[in-house]
This record gives sequence, structure tokens and C-alpha cells, in this order.
Amino acid sequence: MSKVERLYHLHNILNQRRTPISRQDLMERLECSQATLYRLVAELRDYLGAPLEQDAENRGFFYDRSYDQPFELPGIWISPAELQALLTARQVLGNVQPGLLEGELQSLQGRISSLLQQKGVDAEEGQSRIHIQSIAGRPVPEHLFQDVMGALIGRQQLHISYHGRRKDDLSERNISPQRLTQYRNSWYLDAWCHKAEGLRSFALERISGQSLLEDAAKEVPGKVMAEHFDRSYGIFSGPAVNTAVLKFSPEMSRWVADEQWHPEQRGSFDEQGAWILELPFSSARELVMDILRYGPEVEVLAPDSLRKTVAISARQAAAIYD
Repeated sequence: MSKVERLYHLHNILNQRRTPISRQDLMERLECSQATLYRLVAELRDYLGAPLEQDAENRGFFYDRSYDQPFELPGIWISPAELQALLTARQVLGNVQPGLLEGELQSLQGRISSLLQQKGVDAEEGQSRIHIQSIAGRPVPEHLFQDVMGALIGRQQLHISYHGRRKDDLSERNISPQRLTQYRNSWYLDAWCHKAEGLRSFALERISGQSLLEDAAKEVPGKVMAEHFDRSYGIFSGPAVNTAVLKFSPEMSRWVADEQWHPEQRGSFDEQGAWILELPFSSARELVMDILRYGPEVEVLAPDSLRKTVAISARQAAAIYD
């Protein structure tokens, strides 16, 4: 529990009681030490102006009810460090796709900056020292993003016109949005497709038309979502049915050993200092592209099907330059 949470909790405890509450009870309910409790009491009374008193007989704490107006904490009361974290989060979101929700974020940033200035924190200084580069992202129109978010949060079905890349065809379908995923600077909507009667992942920039429906969205349990979307490598969904074993050169291993390719990966160094990486996958398409990025610095040890696919792709690439 953070300090701010404890302060609000302390205020709520005192505000709901008509009799003093003991120091020991407060320490247990706030999960804090005596020293922390006294610091919270002092901050609530001296800094925030709460009518907090201590009973002379049993030393319990209570709110003085003799004032005309009941005491309430400020609507927004957070520390400068927490405000900086909010400002940083705003900048991270803004850099995921420059211009996305820019108006809404500017309004929020203005209020955060005002609060920071009141507390003596230079918002511009902190923001200028965080630099984020978005490479090869695929932009999404703001109106599309807002409609998708509206359906996602409002738990409504969405009708979309979708132009799939793989088959290069246009389809109409009703979907129940489940979650929005930002992956490698691009946005994907994981949803239940009522046309296919199954879970599908849709690239937002490939949605050419969309409209909110009045029908409630179908709910898919989180465990089912994780099994379908999160167990295999990359953005391509489906349960993991294979395990890739990759061997990186000792020099490249000094970089790759610190990378996370998959939450369930396993890695170890062999006697020569080569990093042996094991990770689950379903579709090999994305994995092959990532392996080829390392050229001769990596070798696929298993499975044979992946080893052959990478070898064929490498030979085809080399043939272009012959």
C-alpha cells in the first residue's frame, strides 16, 4: 500500500467513525508501523488541514465534528514523483503512435503539468530527457481507434470491414472485442469473430470500416485468451505445438542472452560460450524473420522443419545477390 493509499484509507476510517480509534487498530488496518502512522497523522493534520485530534484519555484518534463543513481530501492529491510517472506514461503513450488521441492527451497533460508546477517540478525538463523512437509502425486513424476503444470498454460488438493481408480479400464480420494489443509499434485487436466462431487477431490499420452494434460483446475467459494468443511465439495466434532451439555465436550471445523473446523461453550457455535459446512457437513465419536478422550468428538446432525453412529462406535471399 502506497503512502497516498494509506492517507486516503486513514481519512476514510476516521470519517466513518463517531468514536476514537486506537493507535494499534489503525496500525493493523493500515498495515504500517507506529512511526509510519504518526507521519501519516501529521501529514493529514498539518499539511492537508484535516481536523484530526487525539483523545486525551485513551490516546485514540478521531475527527473533530464541531466544524460547519465536513472535511474532505482534495480531489487529486498525489506526490510529485507520482505526477512525474503520469507525465512519463502520457509521453510513452503519445509516442506509441504520434498524433493518436493527441487532443485528449494534451488536455490531460496540461492539467498534470499545472499540478507539477504547483509542487515545484519542471514538467518540460523531465519530458525532454525521455526519447522514444517508433520504427516501422503502421499508423491507425484516430476515429478508428476511438471506436474500437468504445466497443472494448463498453463491451459492445463491433461490425468491421476487414482487408486481410494473407488472402488479400475484403470481408464483413461482427466481432466481440476482448483486448487491444500494441506489438512492435503496431496495434492489434484480439476478438471473438462471430463469422468464424472463434478467436481472431485483427490488425487495426487493415480495418477499412467499422460501426458499433447494440449487441453485448461475448465474453471470453482470460485463461482461454492466454492459451490461444500468448503461448506461442510472436503475434500469430494458436497453441504452441513446437519448441525452437537456437544456438547463437559466443559474440552475439552477449547481447541475445539479455533479450526476452518469449515469456516461457529457456536459455543457457554451453561450454564454448554460445547461448542456447529454447522457445515455444506455432506458426514459424515471424520466428523465421527474426532468426534471419542474425544471419550467420545463429543456427537452428531444432526442429528439423524450422531448420529447413530457415535454410531455404537464407538460400533464396542469397540468390537475389548472385
